[in-house]
Amino acid sequence: MVVVGNRKTTVGDFFKILFEGEKIDIDIEAKRKVDEDYKFLKGFAKGKVIYGINTGLGPMAQIKINDNREIELQYNLIRSHAAGCGAPLPDIYAKASMLARLNTLVQGKSGIHPEVVDLIKDMINLDINPYIPEHGGVGASGDLVQLAHLAVNLIGEGDVFYQGVLRPTEEVFKEVGLKPIKMHIREGLGLINGTSVMTGIGMINAIHARNLLDWSMLASCMITEIVESYDDHFSDGLNRAKSHHGQRQVARTMKSILKDSQLIRRRADHLYYNDKTVEVEVFKEKVQEYYSLRCVPQVLGPVLDTILFAIHVLMNEVNSCSDNPIIDGEHRNVYHGGNFHGDYVAFEMDKLKIAMTKLSMLAERQLNYLMNPKLNEKLPPFVNLGKLGLNLGMQGVQFTAVSTVAENQTLSFPMSLHSITNNNDNQDIVSMGTNAALLTKKVIENTYQVLAIEMISILQAIDYLDIRERLSSYSRHKYEDLRKIVPKFTEDAVRYPDVKNIVHYIMENKPQFSLEE
Repeated sequence: MVVVGNRKTTVGDFFKILFEGEKIDIDIEAKRKVDEDYKFLKGFAKGKVIYGINTGLGPMAQIKINDNREIELQYNLIRSHAAGCGAPLPDIYAKASMLARLNTLVQGKSGIHPEVVDLIKDMINLDINPYIPEHGGVGASGDLVQLAHLAVNLIGEGDVFYQGVLRPTEEVFKEVGLKPIKMHIREGLGLINGTSVMTGIGMINAIHARNLLDWSMLASCMITEIVESYDDHFSDGLNRAKSHHGQRQVARTMKSILKDSQLIRRRADHLYYNDKTVEVEVFKEKVQEYYSLRCVPQVLGPVLDTILFAIHVLMNEVNSCSDNPIIDGEHRNVYHGGNFHGDYVAFEMDKLKIAMTKLSMLAERQLNYLMNPKLNEKLPPFVNLGKLGLNLGMQGVQFTAVSTVAENQTLSFPMSLHSITNNNDNQDIVSMGTNAALLTKKVIENTYQVLAIEMISILQAIDYLDIRERLSSYSRHKYEDLRKIVPKFTEDAVRYPDVKNIVHYIMENKPQFSLEE
């Protein structure tokens, strides 16, 4: 059981809830704080002008709302903004958005009634997921449109996904015994104002990105073994000369993976002859490997640092109140501002997207190295284990990898730079954070496909060279697991099921390290 509100919610908590099915509860003190701020706001608001309670919304904030219509305003706000289009978010992303919103609300700074947090908690635990379309959010005032699709479910309207089927919310609530919330003072605005959808998607993106980095390091190590590379490019001596945490950590991980490999060579044993005279004019073997092998710590190190900083920012965001206004019962005040603005998340999603694209580019270059005998000088074209000319090996899937990486490169233009003024110029600079998170999601999905193609090619190369028994114990273990999914092949066959199955495997086999590293 993960308790929300008694401490900072971590990306590890998101992992447990979303990927491992952990149930959640709300800390008693956190719920008391929600109730106290609700009661404070209800009394404080009398006789005062407070945005979104007795004023219109956005550029209509100058219009006074009559006391007897304030509750109607909250319902109108939710219903009018449930206006998204496009494909619905998959359940896990919708659930992540609910979890992120719950974390904002239990900060006790939104002035909403405690029944709101209880119902969101129940929906998460019962796997009732809102129908949230991809298109609609501009990232300020947060995810208004997408969060309105959650809010409309909380008032018992709209549609939800339950047990894999899209059904009317009212029908599902009756079936499981849930009651819709009522509007009390500002529940409508408190539910839809903020960055919870982009943050929820971002958390899942960060988890997948960390997993992809793990697989990319393994693929790089296995290719290093295939070419019987020297060990100094991942050595402590080399990488201590650079002061970057990510580079050093990647090098240490590679060293750990390869520690008992029988294929890695020490440069001192082969090229450092001490006092002997070197008579050879042209060396047959490469003195240094291509950059896609030799520079792995320098390429994946920045990727790791980017992921870790993104996790840091996302944890700050999910444990903050991204609402407006901010209700401060402790100091008996209400502050108007822009905590709903999503640039923190948008920037990190753009950076993470670029990092994942670079990772996919590294995988594609390593794949190209395996495909081309003029480069590797030890494998047949396209790692073809059949009859050359008659059989084509991995030629077809290389096209897919190249095409997919090209799409990643195009998608990697920063979404946060696409601010478009809207809302009658009230929202004159916006973050586009949800779009940034969704594009990062797409790049991550693409990158899984590229890595799956690379891993199948690595398996074929290992079998062609018959080096399975000389691999490091870690590489051999992963080789055996993957070979259970895609056995060695010599004849041509439809390859897309193999790629799909490997994608599923590497997505489901999560990292074996602390996500809060």
